[in-house]
Amino acid sequence: MRIAQIAPIWIPVPPYTYGGTELVISWLCDELTRKGHQVTLFATSDSRTLANLVPVWPQSLWRAKLKSPHAVFSLLYEKLFSLQGQFDIIHDHCEFYTVPYSKFLKPPVVTTLHHPLTEEATILYKKFSNINYVAISKNQKRHGPGINIVKTIYHGLPPEKYPFNPRPQNYLLWLSRIGPDKGIAEAIDIAKLSGEKLIISGNILPQYADYFEFRIKPLINGKQIQFVGASDFSKKIELLKNAKGFLFPIRRPEPFGLVVIEAMACGVPVIAYKEGSMPELIKDGETGFLVNSKEEAIDAVKKINKIKRIDCHHYMVKKFTLRKMVNKYEALYNTIIKDAKKKKA
Repeated sequence: MRIAQIAPIWIPVPPYTYGGTELVISWLCDELTRKGHQVTLFATSDSRTLANLVPVWPQSLWRAKLKSPHAVFSLLYEKLFSLQGQFDIIHDHCEFYTVPYSKFLKPPVVTTLHHPLTEEATILYKKFSNINYVAISKNQKRHGPGINIVKTIYHGLPPEKYPFNPRPQNYLLWLSRIGPDKGIAEAIDIAKLSGEKLIISGNILPQYADYFEFRIKPLINGKQIQFVGASDFSKKIELLKNAKGFLFPIRRPEPFGLVVIEAMACGVPVIAYKEGSMPELIKDGETGFLVNSKEEAIDAVKKINKIKRIDCHHYMVKKFTLRKMVNKYEALYNTIIKDAKKKKA
């Protein structure tokens, strides 16, 4: 198949540090290319891929710091329009950016919904039933009634890149983008109240600089609570595999949570609020604990050593591999392309 992959251009593919969506896109493009498909990735020039790269801008937008970054999205779609005749299918990851352009695209469009479904996004997606939407969890699909969601496909990762470690060090880990929606303050509270060491790693975006400076930084003492900055892939793996537990106390309806399965791949039990997709990712009492409050999270920390780390790894390999994800997308592309040909006939 001739497949176009449209990446959000805020972050390079794969990401240098934070960027779960971009990491999934990178793996998807490379694996589809290895399987013999003609894959074209629309992204910024600082991206690296086995696919054919169509560069949209010299630098990813978060790095370029442009005065009018959204203008570059228009350049992206101008390139897509000019090349669309080369593709059998277009797989979009930009969501609401791409939606209004979709009616001008001749190949069928698949859009993976990487973000929580807000009221305004749901209203928009319902108006464009020409798009084949993919949910990344059953919980996310339930939050989008009326949207043309044709399939639920879990993210998957290459297990060989996540070494299993049966003998962790004595610390808990929180790793994500730093912001009030990601549960960092809650993770610090849980660690302090349970008397555990917590390592924090994450990017600080400009809009959250004050939040970090005045809300989070005063809680960091360099001993019990440590901040180690942003992590590239190798640093992330070191932090994950050596953690005795991973904290994911997010209250929003998280549509997936790639870092949760990354942690389990290394054998790390996850403690998460029973929100969003977490019951689909975590087997309560076997690969981690699903909790409803800080008090329950503190109790779970005390029981973390009862979880068998090898069970976390095996569970992840059984349910969330890159091969599973790619095979499901490949089958979906085939079905959609065949249906599109029938409609034209």
